[in-house]
Amino acid sequence: MPVPSGASPFRARIRRWRRAAFAAVAALAIPAAALVAAPAPAGASIPPPPSGWSLVWGDDFNGSAGSLPSSDNWIIDIGHSYPGGPANWGTGEIQRYTADPANVSHDGQGNLRITPRRSASGEWTSARIETRRADFKPADGRILRIEGRIQMPNVTGDAALGYWPAFWALGSPYRGNYQNWPAIGEFDIMENVNGINSVWGVLHCGVNPGGPCNESSGIGASRACPGASCQSAMHTYRFEWDRSVTPNQLRWYVDGQLYHTVSQSRFDATTWNNMTGHGGYFLLLNVAMGGAFPNGVAGFGTPTAATVPGHPMIVDYVAVWQSGGGTTPTDPPPGGFDARSTIQAESYSAQNGVQVETTTDTGGGQNVSHVANGDWIRFDNVDFGSEPARQFKARVASGAPAGVSGLVRVRLGSPTGTVLGDFAISNTGGWQSWRTVPANITPTTGRHTVYLTFESGQPADFVNVNWFTFSTS
Repeated sequence: MPVPSGASPFRARIRRWRRAAFAAVAALAIPAAALVAAPAPAGASIPPPPSGWSLVWGDDFNGSAGSLPSSDNWIIDIGHSYPGGPANWGTGEIQRYTADPANVSHDGQGNLRITPRRSASGEWTSARIETRRADFKPADGRILRIEGRIQMPNVTGDAALGYWPAFWALGSPYRGNYQNWPAIGEFDIMENVNGINSVWGVLHCGVNPGGPCNESSGIGASRACPGASCQSAMHTYRFEWDRSVTPNQLRWYVDGQLYHTVSQSRFDATTWNNMTGHGGYFLLLNVAMGGAFPNGVAGFGTPTAATVPGHPMIVDYVAVWQSGGGTTPTDPPPGGFDARSTIQAESYSAQNGVQVETTTDTGGGQNVSHVANGDWIRFDNVDFGSEPARQFKARVASGAPAGVSGLVRVRLGSPTGTVLGDFAISNTGGWQSWRTVPANITPTTGRHTVYLTFESGQPADFVNVNWFTFSTS
């Protein structure tokens, strides 16, 4: 089937490599009439990070029953397209996405449910959400792990025709453009259609049609879920982007079992850079109904009169972790940070572009190093208390060349969020020649995600950071 005109991502295609796979797994599918969804599995907490890893971001969906997903974490997409984007999300899917709790809400048991519905008039509705953050990307030398624990809609056979659940990621430059796919990259971490017991992991890149990712098919693989079927039980679906090896690798797992690997060596430098050289990725969860993929597998249009609405995709958690690299940074404290304490820079919750090294500053330990324009470090859950903090102090050093300087800025919420305050820094006499620099900030109370961002008119490294703190005066 040809890609719809102006096609967007999210698998707007029938993939030749899938036809044979579907023929095999479809023979194993158990025909079924309407199946009642099983009771929601008890929500589990986000697993603790493995040794040497740190949690970058996560949501374990512990909201009250009937509540929408956190607006701090998620954007709820509405309608049949992005404003200015291709119709029907470029895939031919027929449902209208809504923010109705009947389509997307917490179940009160630690899960999020995305539930397709069909009205008396025959209209299908469902939900699609995407993370506000669009900067998920491993630092150089690190591994980024994106994982979700998910039960696919528990429906099979004719009753499942047209169901298309997915957990995936899109390159951040897609936001507001909608014409730069697939160059900006797409990682399909989990997708499935028509209630078949199989998970597909796919990479999209390059140009469409054809190109190094064989668009619009993509480079993909599939397998049955281990043990219980994908529809009848929770499984963990994981994607890893490994920058700790040369060439880099992209890997897909189900329940910890590797089933698909793509190497950087497969691509020319331009294709790889277009896919990985931008600011990062945002994550999506949705259940589409109908469209090119399920229709092509079925051999006719879906959903049909036999399709049974009301079977949710159940999401226990979504989490992003990053491995250590080089000198291992200090893990951030589990309860967050006290803004009035000395916050060690290497205790960041996440970072972009920086490294960690041993410091000779008083007290020893480590400092954040190799800091240049566009880099940042993030600190989650910083408690400023009820009395406004009005000053920021940072312990910094610089061995920058003559004429190279930059700004150290404090921001809230994102690397481009509100600037509370900043100071300029240039050569201090060496990369371990430390000084404490103060800056006034906008009075701040409460708990926030804090970013230190670094901006310079030159590409060279311009600062090291050992620690920082906030005070009332």
